[in-house]
Amino acid sequence: MKSQAIVDYGQPLKEIEGETPQPTGTQVLLKVTHCGVCHSDVHLHDGYFDLGGGNKLDVRGGRKLPFTLGHEIEGEVIAFGEDAEGVAVGQRRVAFPWIGCGECPTCRRGEEHLCNKPANLGIQVAGGYATHVLVPHPRYLIDYTGVSQGLAATYMCSGLTAYSAMKKLGEVSPEERVLVVGLGGVGMMGLQFAKAMFKAAPLGADVDEQKLQAARGSGAHEVYNPKDEDALKKLLADTNGGVPAAVDFVGSEASLKFATSAVRKGGHVVVVGLFGGGFSMPIPMFPMRAITIGGSYVGSLGETLEMMELVKAGKIDPIPVQERPLGQASKTLDDLRHGQVLGRVVLKP
Repeated sequence: MKSQAIVDYGQPLKEIEGETPQPTGTQVLLKVTHCGVCHSDVHLHDGYFDLGGGNKLDVRGGRKLPFTLGHEIEGEVIAFGEDAEGVAVGQRRVAFPWIGCGECPTCRRGEEHLCNKPANLGIQVAGGYATHVLVPHPRYLIDYTGVSQGLAATYMCSGLTAYSAMKKLGEVSPEERVLVVGLGGVGMMGLQFAKAMFKAAPLGADVDEQKLQAARGSGAHEVYNPKDEDALKKLLADTNGGVPAAVDFVGSEASLKFATSAVRKGGHVVVVGLFGGGFSMPIPMFPMRAITIGGSYVGSLGETLEMMELVKAGKIDPIPVQERPLGQASKTLDDLRHGQVLGRVVLKP
């Protein structure tokens, strides 16, 4: 098998060639057909997340180099172990990558994605920037019949992340609109799920006019550019004092400031993006404004199955997906790093 692997953090990926793994027990071997490139892969490639104030979260531990990134994996079943049930050679599946230890209370309540001993594909375990990948059990393989190849892979991270974040907003009254901050690949997924899950069309915000135009074309009721001095004032006027909820798909100091300023009293902000930075707010403002700020990290296997039913039913409009050859993995990470990607990119071995 071949893979594009990290051999040194922050340096270009290198092509590695080795033996194709043989599945045992409940393992399933996929021949990778597509693998999405996620912005979190950029941070893993760098070896750190920016925490603001010159502080960094070191994420180089927990994996040996060379290491293969890629957690949005789509492929064809070509082999499986003797204990794998309900799977057949030739099936085309997407792989749920957010795998835990399977034994702790978190895993037992169906939240493997929050396990403290994760074995996530492409994060702690070799992923899909490769020709082949091992999946530990058939339950992590999901039928995507009716969804375009390539696009299906992206739902395992950006789609799931968007869906799970929108679920956390709870009930939204029919006359109110939620705000999507950041209209890149994941944010555009968020826009689509917001359209499907809430009565009123969502609002969008981004500093890139091209992305704002794309959001308008994808069904946003109105869009705002936070770089404009009057953007927040206009949003508050348009919404009679602010939105009930906002999801920040950027996770920067500027984006979170805009999101928290845009919600009304009693509003809810969910932070998804991992761009980095720091955030502070006077403590009395939390009770005085009665706002809630929380985080959302990908989603559970159960949520993934719910989400895919929405997608397969045609309730989610597809986002733009570019296909690039596997050998362009490093270039794609650089393009993401510099904000030069509209929509999503999937690698094709």
